Amino acid sequence: MKKISINYKNNIQKKYLDITLDRNLRRKYLKVLDNLKYNLEKKQNLLNSFNQDFKLNFNSKNLSRFKKFKTVTVIGMGGSILGTEAIHHFLGQKVKKEFIFLNDLNEDHIKSVKRKNLKKTLFIIISKSGKTIETLLNLYSLKILKRNAKNIIIISEKNNPLFNLTKKMNLIHIDHRKYIGGRFSIFSEVSILPALLMGLNLKKFKKNLLKHIKIKKNNFLKNSAISLSNILLKKRFNNLIFFNYEPKLDKFLEWGQQLISESLGKNGKGFLPVISKAPKDHHSLLQLYLAGPKDKIFYIFSSKTNNNKPNQIKEIEKEINFLRNKNFSKIKNAQKSAFVQILKRNGIPFREFVLNNFDDSALGELFSYFILETILIGKLSNINPFDQPDVETVKIGTKKILI
Repeated sequence: MKKISINYKNNIQKKYLDITLDRNLRRKYLKVLDNLKYNLEKKQNLLNSFNQDFKLNFNSKNLSRFKKFKTVTVIGMGGSILGTEAIHHFLGQKVKKEFIFLNDLNEDHIKSVKRKNLKKTLFIIISKSGKTIETLLNLYSLKILKRNAKNIIIISEKNNPLFNLTKKMNLIHIDHRKYIGGRFSIFSEVSILPALLMGLNLKKFKKNLLKHIKIKKNNFLKNSAISLSNILLKKRFNNLIFFNYEPKLDKFLEWGQQLISESLGKNGKGFLPVISKAPKDHHSLLQLYLAGPKDKIFYIFSSKTNNNKPNQIKEIEKEINFLRNKNFSKIKNAQKSAFVQILKRNGIPFREFVLNNFDDSALGELFSYFILETILIGKLSNINPFDQPDVETVKIGTKKILI
């Protein structure tokens, strides 16, 4: 029997969906899906990176020369770094090297990196445009630039300040494809190069990327994209609450937050993804979530791992004897089950994503699912999911002020 990495479930009540719109969206879906499948085979399309035979802009065999570096510092912003950080956080103790991520403007972080042996640190600098202010500032603040340096890798498009710097200093440059935006770059050089240095198994990571497109009956991706497009177009709910019981997914949800916000937040439409950690937020936000405004869909993330490993606590008071030999995982799953029961009872819409294992293939599948679903929602809702024009206006405004 084939092992299922992730269980998916929707509990979005029909009362929240417009029946006529649902029929129209189902008809439109077939055309949108055909276009998506066509783009999977199109060389100059980001979806082509989902294929196992997608050729990276570097030779993975050449990465052996970087094995000597015990510390790797990745510098970038937004989609240039969030996916990579999500992979690192998910892999956890499997990663043997020390990884540092600079994705803000924080002088203390710069000082912390400077305390390392910089000659024995590999630096990976990523900026699609080659003009990202924060990335350039962090790079120059570290004062690591030396001609012919072999511990600096720059990933960017060509003909921009960062690319010109690589030519001037004779540094290692890897081309960032123009047709792959940052938040969609998980399966390209942007994330795969550092991920391979972490020990990611690329073949496993890409094993199930097209799984949801191939399913013909009871297709979760299809039904989800149609229902969420219906809700988006009718503006039934504005907020998506990422309620997370699995710490290994903390950074994945930060990537997912950007993916959904930048891809669908346009033309007066959009969802606001809010990250909530359990059980912490059982004791802070749960009251509002359950009894406040009914403007939320809950995305509940959890795992089924380690349920059989007993807790070592043997001595415990009689009043709380029900906790004896219960591990953290079992307790959190009990909390999640209680939360789900109340959501059902109160008719609050929710979705569940349950990891059955922590294989590289499970993470790859989760990345691909959210990318595909977001693109499909955009296309069904007449939103371009690939641009972020208002982000660019703030960048331009910042530059004008600084000049």
